[in-house]
Amino acid sequence: MAEPAPRPAPAARYEVRPTDARQVEQLARECGVGPVTAEFLALRGMDAATAADFLDPKLSQLSSPAAMIDRMAAARRIAEAIRQGERIAIFGDYDVDGTTSAAILADVIEKLGGEVFAFVANRFEGGYGFSERALARVRGCDPHLIITCDCGSADHDRVQTARDAGIDVVVVDHHLVPERPLPAVAFLNPHRPDCGFPFKGMCSAGLAFSLGAALRTELGVDLDLRPWLDLVALGTIADVAPLEADNRILTRAGLRLLGAERARPGVQALRECARVKTGRPLSAWEIAFRLAPRLNAAGRLGDPTITLELLRAKDLAKARELARAIEALNDERKAVERRCTEEAIEAVELRYGRQPKGGVVVASEGWHRGVVGITAARLVDRFDVPAIVIAVDETGVGHGSARTPEGVHVHAAITACADAEPGLLTRFGGHAAAAGVTLPADHVPRFAELFAEAAPRPEANTAPPTVDIEITAGVPLPHPDELMRLEPLGEGNRPPLFALRDVLVDDVRLVGDGAHLKLTLRHDDGRRVGVFGAGMAHRIDDIRERVTVIGTLRPDTWRGGDALELSLERLYTD
Repeated sequence: MAEPAPRPAPAARYEVRPTDARQVEQLARECGVGPVTAEFLALRGMDAATAADFLDPKLSQLSSPAAMIDRMAAARRIAEAIRQGERIAIFGDYDVDGTTSAAILADVIEKLGGEVFAFVANRFEGGYGFSERALARVRGCDPHLIITCDCGSADHDRVQTARDAGIDVVVVDHHLVPERPLPAVAFLNPHRPDCGFPFKGMCSAGLAFSLGAALRTELGVDLDLRPWLDLVALGTIADVAPLEADNRILTRAGLRLLGAERARPGVQALRECARVKTGRPLSAWEIAFRLAPRLNAAGRLGDPTITLELLRAKDLAKARELARAIEALNDERKAVERRCTEEAIEAVELRYGRQPKGGVVVASEGWHRGVVGITAARLVDRFDVPAIVIAVDETGVGHGSARTPEGVHVHAAITACADAEPGLLTRFGGHAAAAGVTLPADHVPRFAELFAEAAPRPEANTAPPTVDIEITAGVPLPHPDELMRLEPLGEGNRPPLFALRDVLVDDVRLVGDGAHLKLTLRHDDGRRVGVFGAGMAHRIDDIRERVTVIGTLRPDTWRGGDALELSLERLYTD
């Protein structure tokens, strides 16, 4: 039987995804969940059995790692280094996935008796990945073995240099794999064509955790690895890895640890700075928007070693000292980012107009390399086209970050530019949604011309939005506990889109220096919902006694209890 067409919602310009009422009732009864959760499960096409696994994922359900190529080879080489007392250097990239995966392996190897020196990349001293300057730094500790985390897949020359010097290299990474064979003693990457591991979406933190389990087995040591699942969750969510299959299982367990009263000292200190309440599992939103930006701040503005030290801290007093320093860097990052974004928007409008027809490239000597990725994302939000923002350093070299709206593969677009004019780019890398580029500043104009053609504006979607769940008079709001059972929500497990129709407005004001809209709505059952509209201050004069809002709901952890907050996407006042 064909699926019924979405039904139009009265007095609002949206449609509601259809569900079978009997199926929803059955799921609610058999799974012991509320109507909103049951409707969500029905929309995802789940029956009672698959819903039970979704709502209560267990570590025992993880995919067998047996087919992960080089996993045991890596474990054998690391185990040999531990047994022989060899010095092991671990090198992670400077983002959250890189620092968490480096922390996981450094901690686990130390617990198993290894001698470890941990390093992370510095975007101002060698840039991202396993660069020549990074290799020189790592060689300073005179290692016998180097393990790269969240980098290395495309760093053939540095791996070969280490090998020529008698240093073995194990690469743990999840980025795109070049065709050229990598001269490493072991190369863990699920994207290798010869890797039979069924789940391809695992980030480096998850791979590091799996390698730790293999190493434990190789050494025959009974070590509980579950205490490191908090770092796996941080790396997975911050890297926008798909929150499905193995990632969902690992991250769900990690969110419980991240919210526990007795979390690792670094997490406790970080939560205090971010004003995140504890004693409950955290949500993926809290990681993505409260914790991850702070962990990334040091790497954006300076030396991310402080982030690695925070994640590995054993003493709460020391962790608090490190977290305060990171908080200061995050405050500085926000100010730098704000200025860069304002100038980049002005530059786009000056060069391309207010409605660019293709990808945009802007560059400046005054921009900070550490925030160009965030600024590129802001340009995508503003202009709905692929965007590359380039900071030019004092030597005349441009370092840029690319972001893109859905529907345009930005790495493929950059590759097309590089293929069209070999030598145009010094270096580039990334994936479908984000990439980095390095090029001489005088090549930027030509690169901008090619990129505008290679990355066209996605076709506009003029269809009315389709919401998952409509809340009207007489339909109860979900309880926060219901929403938390759906976690982690994000990439690969998108949160349900709600419509709250014809709801009474209790309060309206502007927040965030007048940039954002804040509403308080009152449902007919008396419960209040906070609404936050980022960048929607211009709609304040449209607000009437009643409004209809569309957005994602989450627990309002600040007010607690049964309070909810909606992230506003659309607002209807008529």
